[in-house]
Amino acid sequence: MSGDRIATIDRRGFLAAAAALPVMGIVTRANASDTLGFGELYKSFGPLGLEFSDKVKQLSGKEVAINGFMAPPLKAEAAFFVLTEIPMSLCPFCSSDADWPDNIMVVYLSSKQTFVQYNAPIAVRGVLEFGSWTDPETGFISQLRLRNASFRTV
Repeated sequence: MSGDRIATIDRRGFLAAAAALPVMGIVTRANASDTLGFGELYKSFGPLGLEFSDKVKQLSGKEVAINGFMAPPLKAEAAFFVLTEIPMSLCPFCSSDADWPDNIMVVYLSSKQTFVQYNAPIAVRGVLEFGSWTDPETGFISQLRLRNASFRTV
């Protein structure tokens, strides 16, 4: 067996590799989408209203991850909810673009999920959209949305 080497691994090496696997999965998952924070949504607040940040413009159409809280849904079987920066016991629905708060985002789920309490922190993933849009089913006006989204408690 000249020049042939057989790779061997001892118990300690095996356990170290096994312990690293979950962490490697988290890193891979985190890189699958960009993260966004509520403080990164807008560049300025001027006489013409809110101006979206460069980061929001760059990430539009891409999958992003953001943490926040679920505002109470209007009805239990809704396929969407409002993500808020801080826990809100009332849903912050708006009647016009001018009323749009700077610390909420509409989340349209890819499939129905069970809603959580308004004060439970959640992590949400979905495809980012920005700009004024009126939901044809509800009439709800939004400035920021996540489509094909899912969430989990953190």
